[in-house]
Amino acid sequence: MVEGRGIAICIAALLAGAALAQGNAFDFMPPGGRDILATLAEGDPGKLGQAAARADDRVGWADWARALAPDLDDTQIETFAAYAALNLPLSGDVIAQLSENGDPGLLPPDGKELAIQQCQFCHSFFTGYLAHDRDEIGWKGTFKTPFHAEISMTEIERDTFASYSALNLPLAIQDVPPELRF
Repeated sequence: MVEGRGIAICIAALLAGAALAQGNAFDFMPPGGRDILATLAEGDPGKLGQAAARADDRVGWADWARALAPDLDDTQIETFAAYAALNLPLSGDVIAQLSENGDPGLLPPDGKELAIQQCQFCHSFFTGYLAHDRDEIGWKGTFKTPFHAEISMTEIERDTFASYSALNLPLAIQDVPPELRF
């Protein structure tokens, strides 16, 4: 049984990698905190490293983002602020790498990425995830069910997923590509 579960996890990981490799296949979803941070850094490795070294709460991160990009809408600001408050600051070695090469891939995954990696392999992405309207507590509660409790995510990742989902869902069916609706 354990060996079978390991094989299933490996298959899910491979499928997740393939899904992420599709890149823009999920552009219909609102951007996650990591993508928003990359936008705020404007491709400047120094700015990305400085942001990764900064510690703040959600309110402080929201104020910081508004000062940098007043054109971002409130949901984008809140999505970024929740991500940053949960995931930053990073360790010194990651900050150094970010400051040197500016690769946002070194940042922790955001809620959008976690949803793409975890949700669509067991049930419909739309009816099982994108169409749900829950607050953060409701999204966190999904991990209490037996079939979700085994999902390999840290508490920070679960909180990141829950905050992104609460802020950005539900999506209207017409905004979702037909192949992901049911």
